[in-house]
Amino acid sequence: MPKPFRLLMIDDNENDAEMATRALRDYTIPCELVYAREGASALERLNTPGEPVPSLILLDLSMPKMDGLEFLEQVKANPRLRPIPVVMFTSSESPAQIRQCYARYASCYIVKPFDGKEFTKVLRDLVNFWTHFAILPEVA
Repeated sequence: MPKPFRLLMIDDNENDAEMATRALRDYTIPCELVYAREGASALERLNTPGEPVPSLILLDLSMPKMDGLEFLEQVKANPRLRPIPVVMFTSSESPAQIRQCYARYASCYIVKPFDGKEFTKVLRDLVNFWTHFAILPEVA
């Protein structure tokens, strides 16, 4: 039996986390959404022995303590976590930040939609892509 799709969302905006929860609650694809408010606590969780590894990380850029770029660098520097796809999901449209994310091996960069319906559609399409079309590596 395949492992359930587990999405780790790292974002200091709790409203976005609530919208993501609502978007995926009744979706046809079973998805476990795990939320962390900032990068340092998410990294601690990822490094906790026995903690299930996410199928995908949805990452904001601007957060307290550890921003998205630093988190991305640390995940991609860790051989155990490196295979996990990291999708940047942020409000920044800065070309420099987009380049910085891809230079640190982000899998994708999505600018957050401000409309709730579009947010739901983008998130569901993202989960659909990563569950039906992309082949994800096994992560120990």
